[in-house]
Amino acid sequence: MIDRITLVECPRDAMQGLGEFVPTSLKISYLQKLIDANIDVLDFGSFVSPQAIPQMRDTPQVLEQLRLDGSKTRLLAIIANVRGAEAATAKNAISCIGFPFSISETFQMRNTNASILESFEKVKVIQDLCLKKSKNLVVYLSMAFGNPYGDPWNAEIALEWVGALQKLGIRTIALSDTVGLAHPDSIRYLFSRLVPLYPEIEFGAHFHTRPEAWEEKIAAAFETGCRRFDGAIKGYGGCPMAKDELTGNMPTEKIVDYFLPRKMLPDLRPDAFLSAVDFSSEIFDHYH
Repeated sequence: MIDRITLVECPRDAMQGLGEFVPTSLKISYLQKLIDANIDVLDFGSFVSPQAIPQMRDTPQVLEQLRLDGSKTRLLAIIANVRGAEAATAKNAISCIGFPFSISETFQMRNTNASILESFEKVKVIQDLCLKKSKNLVVYLSMAFGNPYGDPWNAEIALEWVGALQKLGIRTIALSDTVGLAHPDSIRYLFSRLVPLYPEIEFGAHFHTRPEAWEEKIAAAFETGCRRFDGAIKGYGGCPMAKDELTGNMPTEKIVDYFLPRKMLPDLRPDAFLSAVDFSSEIFDHYH
């Protein structure tokens, strides 16, 4: 069996906080380049209220024009409630549904307008929908490494919620940094306990990071068993529902630099990926 990672590219995360609307045709061109690069999973859009995330209001139109023929890329859409899950699971081209589940009460209210317990009840319903429609539910366990709001937090709380999600049959859980608080020690602590305890779960790392800290975070997760990594080209983006001083996403090209020499990205087309990196400036140099 080839030891490999799952590379998740998150242009939705990078674009959703931009104030100027990125034209639909430009989004499609960028996403298509990422699909042509054989990115494993593409977090391409979201089925949420246009009032909440206006930048993603054209997700259904974007989806209609993406070409998946000849690519192994799986499309992932973010949802925030059952209505969004119903819309996303009805789309044949979408393989994965992502739900942000925060262990910070403040952030969960801010992000989905629901408490942690209310959101957990939503996860139950959404998981049932995904199973009926043969979709994979990816739960983003946000604020997994700490939070800036003063809510109770420690690693044991994160472990407890992972156990609760596992009992629902969730098989992909991404530990999410959200605001750049993760430290190598906390990363190692969580993954070293979770990966052996739940071998049936694919654990991911969704890091936000300062430029100088990217490698130590990847190494800490990888060395303790994580094999799924989220990034956004050039580190663009940051959750607009988080605190005001946003910390950018993990740069995808850094993830590629780390794992390509280790031969752990067997499906990636490097030249096509570099073409997507170059094209990203067409969006992020012009829309803010």
